[in-house]
Amino acid sequence: MKISEIVKIVDGILCGNSDLEINAVGKIETASEGDITFISNPAYEKYFETTKAGAVLVSENFVPRTEREDITVIKVRDPYRSFLDLIEIFNKEEEDFSGISDFCSIGDDPEIADDVHIGNYTSIGKIVKIGSKSKIYPNCSIGNNVEIGNNCIIYPNVSIYNGCKIGNNVIIHSGTVIGSDGFGFAKQEDGTYKKIPQRGIVLIEDDVEIGSNCTIDRATIGETKICKGVKLDNQIMVAHNVEIGENTVIAAQTGIAGSTKIGKRCMIGGKAGIGGHLRICDDVTLGAAIGLVKSITKPGMYMGYRAKPMREFLHEEANIKRIPRIEEEIKEIKNKLK
Repeated sequence: MKISEIVKIVDGILCGNSDLEINAVGKIETASEGDITFISNPAYEKYFETTKAGAVLVSENFVPRTEREDITVIKVRDPYRSFLDLIEIFNKEEEDFSGISDFCSIGDDPEIADDVHIGNYTSIGKIVKIGSKSKIYPNCSIGNNVEIGNNCIIYPNVSIYNGCKIGNNVIIHSGTVIGSDGFGFAKQEDGTYKKIPQRGIVLIEDDVEIGSNCTIDRATIGETKICKGVKLDNQIMVAHNVEIGENTVIAAQTGIAGSTKIGKRCMIGGKAGIGGHLRICDDVTLGAAIGLVKSITKPGMYMGYRAKPMREFLHEEANIKRIPRIEEEIKEIKNKLK
């Protein structure tokens, strides 16, 4: 693609050769002459002097330390978002299969759109609905009475248990399990545990993306609900009857215990541990490796093993560093008193 075409796509201002041919997108440290790259983080501005890229996307107020006539510069409002658009164009995935494989199994009374793709050795249960342009890759297991919307992508080795409902434009990555039993057991007089039946479902609304090897448990009764626009990283555990509000994003290895409700537009860092039956209001940010055992009713950022507002957490951390000096001062005072 010529650079002049790229300028139109990203709505940028061109500084350099409009006839330059671009073949790919690349990292600024390793890009070659036919690549276009970007600078959005000031930490990467130093690479402008050494990069071998043919073109660079920069912000409208970018001023290089060293002028380079051998690089074409495109100034845009948001270099990162413009670069993402170009990645999508230059790395568009080709169809790797089409139609319904002869090696898959489909139960009775399905409602499957004509343009659905189903890969080898996938098992589809009874009375399953699959919407238009959805793709189900090989080796998936789709239970009875499952509903999958339009334009969904279900990658290999995903299991969706009976009765679960998936909205439109949902992406589920490999190894994820949707609708396994919630962790419910009642202790008996003899010390053994009796399983509590899990009769609810998992409801995943539109525009959700779920990473690989996640587990989303079905509700005991009712729904475990992942609302519209939620993005889950890899290896996340969502227990029964949890609700995750719209456009919330959660990083890897987070665990959410049963019946907790998370609000809209929240951001949760990796390895967060969130207790059961809690309420987290809208617009909350939880730091990585946080431990949350109380509900949060005020928006803001929280950090620490026992979650605290960020300012309070940082104040405590600063005081911890002062402890050795305080101990020395106490010793001196004791010696003077003696």
